[in-house]
Amino acid sequence: MHSIQQFIQFLSDSCQNNIFVKLTLSIYQGKEEGLKNCFIKRVTIKNEHKLSFTFRYKTRDIVKNYSLNEAITIITDFLSAENFKMANLFTLNTDVVLEIKNNHQVKIKQLNPSHQELPSTIHNKTKSRLIQANQNSFLHALKICDERGVVYPHAQDKFKQINRYVEILKPLIENLPKNKVLNVADMGSGKGYLTFALYDYMSNHLQLKINMIGIEFRKDMVSLCNNIARQSNFENLKFEENSIIDYTIHQIDVLIALHACDTATDEAICKGIQANAKLIVVAPCCHKQIRKEIEKSNHKSAIDFLLKHGVFMERQAEMLTDGLRAMILEYFDYSTKVFEFISDAHTPKNVMIIAERKPKTKEQKQFLYSKIQEAKAFFGVKQHHLEKLMEM
Repeated sequence: MHSIQQFIQFLSDSCQNNIFVKLTLSIYQGKEEGLKNCFIKRVTIKNEHKLSFTFRYKTRDIVKNYSLNEAITIITDFLSAENFKMANLFTLNTDVVLEIKNNHQVKIKQLNPSHQELPSTIHNKTKSRLIQANQNSFLHALKICDERGVVYPHAQDKFKQINRYVEILKPLIENLPKNKVLNVADMGSGKGYLTFALYDYMSNHLQLKINMIGIEFRKDMVSLCNNIARQSNFENLKFEENSIIDYTIHQIDVLIALHACDTATDEAICKGIQANAKLIVVAPCCHKQIRKEIEKSNHKSAIDFLLKHGVFMERQAEMLTDGLRAMILEYFDYSTKVFEFISDAHTPKNVMIIAERKPKTKEQKQFLYSKIQEAKAFFGVKQHHLEKLMEM
């Protein structure tokens, strides 16, 4: 047991002298089912130094924090009972390896230190976000955070969604011309969460010259958002009461439509294409039009066995709707990407289509047109609503 006591003394001294980096306990031989390793690091919680134990199980991790004295006692008990057969201590001065053989023989050896600096002991690290709550009054006005910039528990998902949205658009926006005023339209802006975030990022962070308009048919939302824009000194952000289909766009650089319901997404895409928008970003909501087309056609195909189930029909209608939207956008001189906007743990409306203007050759257009017709024929779809709007 002398070697175990020596090892514990190394551990205790490293903590006392502030040279402790981390400790790993491995080769678990105890009775706790599924436990494999224990990783120990130093943390600071409410100005108090503690050792944080991460117990690594086969399918989960369990974290527990202990005072230094408690931690030393627990580690000593683990090693004395031979629950863990191996311990690796890392300090700034030396690495110490303890190994307990099957014949209970204990070996300890010192190695040159593998770490030259101490890791951070901050327990809850502040995540680096493009939109910071403590810097933005619009987030307080939208009830995302309090006046101190602390995000409300019920608004955590919305805050993550806002930042993920700006994160996705950041490299696309940075490719836009910087020597002109950029015109941006948010079609179906709703309460303006993402409209405000994008305006703030483009205008205040990237220092771009922009004019942004939010189109929303609900009068109360328009009034609310215009008031928040004034309070936030967002001088070139305005909201207008109108429907997507009735709003006329003459010149646009960026068009956004997030969660515009059913064919309203198609109406927004149509407006963007007609205005030669350099960037079109949509996150579709429901997909009723194509589902009705499939159900109405009674068309027979190799996947009938799937489409007889409502849940599969819904998913297929969503994929077909957005897949055709992407191909139609490409036919009209855009390159497209379709991907998950944010985990469905935060929102079920989590698919995003991004289209950047990129002219196509005549041959490419002919190929895309034929693929669109083939896809519709396979599922018994007569016409996608976006086709109708674009008079294809």
